[in-house]
Amino acid sequence: VQLQAYGGGLVQTGGSLRLSCAASGRTSSSDVMGWFRQAPGKEREFVARINWSGMQTDYGYSVKGRFTISRDRAENTVHLQMNNLKSDDTAVYYCNAKQGLTESWGQGTLVTVSS
Repeated sequence: VQLQAYGGGLVQTGGSLRLSCAASGRTSSSDVMGWFRQAPGKEREFVARINWSGMQTDYGYSVKGRFTISRDRAENTVHLQMNNLKSDDTAVYYCNAKQGLTESWGQGTLVTVSS
């Protein structure tokens, strides 16, 4: 599966952004899609994931309560609504898809939160 992430940008502390990830290629009901992020000088960090039906979600501790992941199955797109953004949220955000043992990554989209 190919992933195209978009929606990053510059936002002030406390603001909101919505990231989207469009998937193309073969998909299945066992797919799990999600987001990771990597800040400068830090390791890649899990942000959120959602299963194919959209009924199961999981969040990283640092974003729980502020970020919401959702899935549009008709459009084969995953969204990440980010609210109450903090400077620590500044990072390149990567879309991720897991299909069984296969894992795919998008190209990343930069989110910069300024104080």
